[in-house]
Amino acid sequence: MKTYDVVLFDLDGTLTDPGLGITKSVEYALNHYGITVKDRRELEHFIGPPLIDSFMGSYGFSKEQATEAVEVYREYFSVTGLFENEVYPHIPELLNALKKAEKILLVASSKPEVFVLRILEHFDLLRFFDGVGGAAMDESRTNKADVVEYILGKAGVTDRSRCILVGDRKFDVNGAHEAGMDAMAVTYGYGSPEELTAARPEHIAHTPKDIERILL
Repeated sequence: MKTYDVVLFDLDGTLTDPGLGITKSVEYALNHYGITVKDRRELEHFIGPPLIDSFMGSYGFSKEQATEAVEVYREYFSVTGLFENEVYPHIPELLNALKKAEKILLVASSKPEVFVLRILEHFDLLRFFDGVGGAAMDESRTNKADVVEYILGKAGVTDRSRCILVGDRKFDVNGAHEAGMDAMAVTYGYGSPEELTAARPEHIAHTPKDIERILL
């Protein structure tokens, strides 16, 4: 099996389960526009892709309205929502094992970097990573491939053949491939089996223990 020296992790749906905080933040933003949802689980498709795209695609917002909706979303998320979150079982053990194996560990998230850092620090995961990359607050960097290029540049990584990105949505797999690296899709997050299979990742993991087995 191919050896990977550099492992990039998505955050939401891969390292932590952010479902409650994200859906409550989206609900808060929608309520601002007089839109109500009967079941907050209907908003789980907001987990993964850039928020502006989701507001535009799901509710017909213009780019300007979607940008404003993200600002309203952050009113709740920045104070409360980012901590309505939990680390998936065995993630700390996985990261510790990878560090002991001298892997370079990076985070590549479409969430604003300032929030990514706060979440990782809050859950005591930041210590495992050699670098953290996230979206820009002004939405100038939200596409996963752009985030990957950004964090690889920060970390000084040039050989993509020894890199792999681990994530739970097609956006992660596609972003990895666009950046010239392999991808591992995890099925315990928010991507459906059909979505992940169609994206054609090089590896599929059903649990964090599977990630450890594949990478080590």
